[in-house]
Amino acid sequence: MPTRDEALELWRRYNDDDYLYRHALSVEAAMRHFAAKRGEDPDYWGLVGLLHDVDYQKHPEEHLKHSREILGPAGYDEAFIRAVLSHGYGLCTEVEPLLEMEKVLYAVDELTGFIYACAIMRPSKSVLDIEVKSVTKKFKTPAFAAKIDRSVIQNGAGMLGLSLEELIQETILALRPVAAEIGLKGCL
Repeated sequence: MPTRDEALELWRRYNDDDYLYRHALSVEAAMRHFAAKRGEDPDYWGLVGLLHDVDYQKHPEEHLKHSREILGPAGYDEAFIRAVLSHGYGLCTEVEPLLEMEKVLYAVDELTGFIYACAIMRPSKSVLDIEVKSVTKKFKTPAFAAKIDRSVIQNGAGMLGLSLEELIQETILALRPVAAEIGLKGCL
């Protein structure tokens, strides 16, 4: 299995967008958090999160259609590739999230972006003081972060047997340790 440094190098070979980088780090942090809570390998799950959108910047209209050809030759196994592909279930792939790692990736991908949008709208511009209540309130406002597919987040929570509030809470907790790296430390 390639190292995190090798994964970052691979990510940078195909991406240079700062927002996409912060998103990759956010999903990595969420995956590591959920892996640790479930007694799984945080490093492996984290790399899945880090590389989940590896083909997006170069192929936004064909997202996940090029992931296998990027990840396979770089040393990532079939389980890793399948997990990456599963986060696009029903959107751009038919790879259903079946394993716990796949379900978590599916659930947190859109949610990390939604929490980011909520945090930057706060006076503090930080994830360090955001609460579940404020995220759920914005979640119910369709015009807020309208491009984020809330049904994916809700379906992901259901796959994991969590309430929406529990999923939001755990994802906020996952993002706090990396707040500075993802641009959400704000003025706190």
